[in-house]
Amino acid sequence: MKLLRKILFPIVPIYYLVTWLRNTFYDLGWKSSKFYETAVICVGNLSTGGTGKTPTIEYLIRLLSDHYKIATLSRGYKRETNGFIIANDLATAKTIGDEPFQFYNKFGDVIVSVDVNRQNGIEQLIKLKQPDVILLDDAFQHRKVKPGFNILLTAYDNLYCDDIVLPTGNLREPKDGANRANCIVVTKCPVTLSSSEKSTIIKKLNPLSHQQVFFSSISYSETIFNVEDSQSINQLKGRKFTLVTGIANPKPIVDHLKSQFLDFEHLNFKDHHSFSNDEIESLKQREFILTTEKDYVRLKDSFMDQPSKLWYLPITFSIDDFNEFDSQILSFVSAFYL
Repeated sequence: MKLLRKILFPIVPIYYLVTWLRNTFYDLGWKSSKFYETAVICVGNLSTGGTGKTPTIEYLIRLLSDHYKIATLSRGYKRETNGFIIANDLATAKTIGDEPFQFYNKFGDVIVSVDVNRQNGIEQLIKLKQPDVILLDDAFQHRKVKPGFNILLTAYDNLYCDDIVLPTGNLREPKDGANRANCIVVTKCPVTLSSSEKSTIIKKLNPLSHQQVFFSSISYSETIFNVEDSQSINQLKGRKFTLVTGIANPKPIVDHLKSQFLDFEHLNFKDHHSFSNDEIESLKQREFILTTEKDYVRLKDSFMDQPSKLWYLPITFSIDDFNEFDSQILSFVSAFYL
């Protein structure tokens, strides 16, 4: 794959030009973006996958849901349905996508919806549910919608300023697309990240004067869960198990489990992998499976006959200078309801 990407390098200038022209047309108003009188917050990135959008959305839900009626709107990547859908008790990962289904399972008071057409999705939500806040998941490149607040994510070990556009690089659009962001969050940082390292990263990102850069990190729970029970991860010590991942970057969870001196085999699948019947049957032959929360929502229905075999390890999301970050979000939302 790396060799193919290098071979495709001559296409990079073409991709750059097309995406740059598209953004320029929107910036000049030659193509229209629609603004809404509802508070719309977009969480997105310039890179393809793996920047931590899901935990960021969950952080925003926890921040806002006590005081506002919240809706999430996602594309519903790899779902087996079409059009606009609001999740209900019949929803599955196959009908709305794994990440929206994760939102639905965790937050019973949040409206979870999917639609490839973000304009239509927003308009349907406003018409049918009248939410106070709509959280757009992975919609930074959807220029037909003009969010009131744009949060741009970039991973600590893969900063957008060090990358180039597709197909050789991983950027969906040129780096100056970052100018649309209200704030930038560097995700998946080491918890030991020093002030001098932060300053170096900020200098590399070179944000605009109004853009504050925040740093977030994830940590893993000391408890693992399944549909029936929970247990300390320490109970896995001395026991061989299977780690199953279908996420963009499994390295953090692999490194974490190794740091706990756990003995496991890692079965790594591509991001949003749809497990075949043969793969499910093969997994069921394993004695004990640990997976991510996102993968768990896709696998759990297939293990209803053997629920004690499948477990997941949750993560927690934290952000430095969270008081300032929270203040920016809350100030933006409250301005709609003064």
